[in-house]
Amino acid sequence: MAQAFASALKINFQRKDGYLESDEAIVTWCVGHLVTMSYPEAYDSKYGRWAFDTLPFIPDTYKYEVIGNVSKQFRIVKGLLNRDDVDTIYICTDSGREGEYIYRLVDMQAGVKGKVRKRVWIDSQTEEEILRGIREAKDDSEYDNLGASAFLRAKEDYLMGINFSRALTLRYAYSIKNYLGLDKCVISVGRVMTCVLGIVVDREREIRDFVKTPFYRVVAGASINGKTCDCEWRVTPDSHYDSSPLLYSEKGFKAKESAISLIDEVKGSLGDIKAVVEKCDSKKEVKNAPLLYNLAELQNDCSRFFKINPDETLAIAQELYEKKLTTYPRTDARVMSSAIAKVIDKNISGILNYEPCAIFAKSIIQHEAYKNIGKTRYVNDKAITDHYAIIPTGQGLSALSSLSPTAQKVYEIIVRRFLAVFYPPATYQKIALELSLPNQKAEGRLEHFFSNFKILTGKGYLHVMDYSFFKKNEDAAARKQNKQDEDAEGGSDKEEEQTVTDEELFEYLKKLKKKDELTIENFEIKEGETKPPKRYNSGTIILTMENAGQFIEDEELRSQIKGSGIGTSATRAGILTKLVNNKYLSLNKKTQIITPTQMGEMIYETVALSMKPMLNPALTASWEKGLTGVADGSISEDEYLSKLNDFVTKRTNMVKDNDYRNLLKPRFDYVAKNYKAPKKSVKNIS
Repeated sequence: MAQAFASALKINFQRKDGYLESDEAIVTWCVGHLVTMSYPEAYDSKYGRWAFDTLPFIPDTYKYEVIGNVSKQFRIVKGLLNRDDVDTIYICTDSGREGEYIYRLVDMQAGVKGKVRKRVWIDSQTEEEILRGIREAKDDSEYDNLGASAFLRAKEDYLMGINFSRALTLRYAYSIKNYLGLDKCVISVGRVMTCVLGIVVDREREIRDFVKTPFYRVVAGASINGKTCDCEWRVTPDSHYDSSPLLYSEKGFKAKESAISLIDEVKGSLGDIKAVVEKCDSKKEVKNAPLLYNLAELQNDCSRFFKINPDETLAIAQELYEKKLTTYPRTDARVMSSAIAKVIDKNISGILNYEPCAIFAKSIIQHEAYKNIGKTRYVNDKAITDHYAIIPTGQGLSALSSLSPTAQKVYEIIVRRFLAVFYPPATYQKIALELSLPNQKAEGRLEHFFSNFKILTGKGYLHVMDYSFFKKNEDAAARKQNKQDEDAEGGSDKEEEQTVTDEELFEYLKKLKKKDELTIENFEIKEGETKPPKRYNSGTIILTMENAGQFIEDEELRSQIKGSGIGTSATRAGILTKLVNNKYLSLNKKTQIITPTQMGEMIYETVALSMKPMLNPALTASWEKGLTGVADGSISEDEYLSKLNDFVTKRTNMVKDNDYRNLLKPRFDYVAKNYKAPKKSVKNIS
């Protein structure tokens, strides 16, 4: 990153040890964090021992220290920041909360005084964007609220991690260690981590407790223009089965015998069976291109398409950013800013040199389809906090060949998602057909059969979405799988559409009118069963963390945390990785499916007994909402810190004052039943 800035400045720099220097400017760098919060024993040696009498640990003044393995670079940076001939410091760390935190820690630890500090805030590493960022750099004091929220986030994770992990480990770790036959056990608790563990365990238990219910649907094969089309029976007010206890739902029966009876009743003793057309409604459907990628959406699609985990996706997105191919990856926004929209033709023009999508970029440029993008849903300044969506810069294409095959595919999906928004929507013609047959054994009753047909009339943006990595022989299967992944859970019992490509059939359907008759060729019973909810995969859990409000029943609270979620775009992947590394969750590398481990469920039970709010998405998201409030100035730093200290003190003392070990044994036994080789439990786990 430092090299990119030095190159953009067009100054003849000399390479030094840990920095670049010329007569006009110096460029130096951090290597991730150079400074970190000190462990408790740095305050007093007594805190090196894990003991209840040292809890809760809440410092009045926090201590920080240089990280050992990067101390040399810190000394170099410190010396440069404090040089007498340096009067202005341009802060060019990542343009976000954590980037602000990295610099402010260094500034604080280096004791920098009397310098002008300018904050460079950029959305990509292209030369023109770097120069704009330097030219328009604001005084860093304008980012004080963001800096305050960064320090508070770190203090929050520090206080909860140290106090809750120590308290629960001291009280309950021996029980888990003894039950599982482990050499050692530490109960690791985190503000976001523990909540995510709870979400995964709750889903696994929903699946375990789910009881499949069979149901039986009746389908009539109607002859339409020489083709047999499925029409599904559904109960209506004039049906013989209206409000019948035999029904599973409006579309099926609990028992096969009931479905057989229905068929007998509509077939009667007649020869040809003629159904009467009750309705044949035609309407147009318009489907717009999806919104642009933010990090969570990109991580979800990469999990589906390429079976890579969110950490790997973030690493690729960061690489694409550093090679100037795409914009800043750690973003929650799915739209562009009005400022970038005004010059977006530059990005599109650059893609003319990207062979897989050049034809689409050329069409957009020729038709000037970018000119009114600012008036669409894809541009919205109010939906952007730090950065707009992840889009291609149109630059850096020479670096593509050096990327891994997976990284090249990730770049492709970002480009296609971007170009799609400049194309018209896909259009469909839909026909809803309703037929009726008299119930021969229930006078005056009619049984109704329904079918929905859909034909693509204009591909629109779908032209752009033919991914090159879907090989022709794999295309149908891959698309089917991706469609299944996107479908709502319990899909067996939902409305089905017959997508047709036969235009002649569709034209015939459009001419059908009320009272027309169609011949029924056959009847079929389709057996189905209700489906449990799906397990999370590494992509859907990231989206779930982003949309934590779905778990909150209180409507007012749900609206308050909208947009906050659990964790941030920058931290969610790391949290999932930590849970897997701690062996609380298991991640199947091939499928990316996530399940809890036996230890993870035992930790869940322990927290549920002693510190239940930590499993609650509402609490976790409200803390994140509070940090957002500090960043935007609506909540003071002191107010937030006071509430944080009170919460940590109260919860830590509750663990110290209560002992639930005698209640854990049956809970651990319940958990053990669900694992292949549970360890033999001991009689006394306290």
